[in-house]
Amino acid sequence: MSPSPTQEEFSPAVLAQLRRLQEKYAPDGQDLAAYLEGLYHAKYINYWDYIELDTLLSLQRPLTNIPDERIFIMYHQISELYFKLCLCEYEQIGDLQQPTLGEVVLRLGRINRYFDNLIDSFDVMVDGMDKQQFLDFRMALMPASGFQSVQYRMIEIASTSLENLTDEAKRQALGKASAYDYDELLGCIYWKAGATVEASGAKALTLIEFERKYTADLVRHAEAYHHRNVWAVVQRLPAEERQHPRLLRALRQLDISVNVNWPLMHFKSAVRYLQRNPTDVAATGGTNWRSYLPPKFQRRIFYPQLWTAQELEDWGKGWVDSVLEETGIGA
Repeated sequence: MSPSPTQEEFSPAVLAQLRRLQEKYAPDGQDLAAYLEGLYHAKYINYWDYIELDTLLSLQRPLTNIPDERIFIMYHQISELYFKLCLCEYEQIGDLQQPTLGEVVLRLGRINRYFDNLIDSFDVMVDGMDKQQFLDFRMALMPASGFQSVQYRMIEIASTSLENLTDEAKRQALGKASAYDYDELLGCIYWKAGATVEASGAKALTLIEFERKYTADLVRHAEAYHHRNVWAVVQRLPAEERQHPRLLRALRQLDISVNVNWPLMHFKSAVRYLQRNPTDVAATGGTNWRSYLPPKFQRRIFYPQLWTAQELEDWGKGWVDSVLEETGIGA
């Protein structure tokens, strides 16, 4: 007895895959043959098409003819892609209704590695541009500022309870009713103090434009992560797992990376490019970078429960003092 045409033409592996595809499409009433015909006409995928390389390389559009502006643009674009990688992990952490220690530590580890790469790469900004070129092209960027990175703000909100990002006195003035009033809470978020004009204390245009574009998005994000932020998810772990050393190390590292090391690298960059004796160069948004960037002044902390009183008191102090001493600004 001769084999059937199907048995002649297809290997067992191919037949097995066809059966799997049939099982996938049949419940939805889809015709597998039509999908296979589409596959027949489809082009092979190439690396450059898959990652949209031509588009990606076209996204650097300097505003000046100064060569090092391209470094500035590309580094910030790379940073935003890393932030997006982080937000992918925060989203999956937030989706954990019954989290496990392994899953939470795994995803926190990924976020921490992304921030390690960001922090280690910041020398591209600190030492990678000609100082005079930067001081020249930066004037074409006003009032744009890295302050306006909404993804970074989303990372902060997804990391902790919103109350840890708000001014305590203002929050208390709002009262308990404000716990779910995200618009009110965002009204006293810590970062508003970082975008004021040093001379007058008024809102900088940098902040005005940022709020105009992103306030509604941030309110929705804050609402979505009220019960889905990292700390809220950690509280859903069994009590004994919440004290596991691996988890505590991961949370403490995240706190230090986002709230100390990352802003301090920006501070170091600002010192490198903006600090002059006897006067400082203003930031592009006219913001008060000297009082906003150093963590020892902000004392922004995601997980205060995990730190000793002395650690909280000394938050970021040693690193900032060393930079101040190194540059001669003075504490």
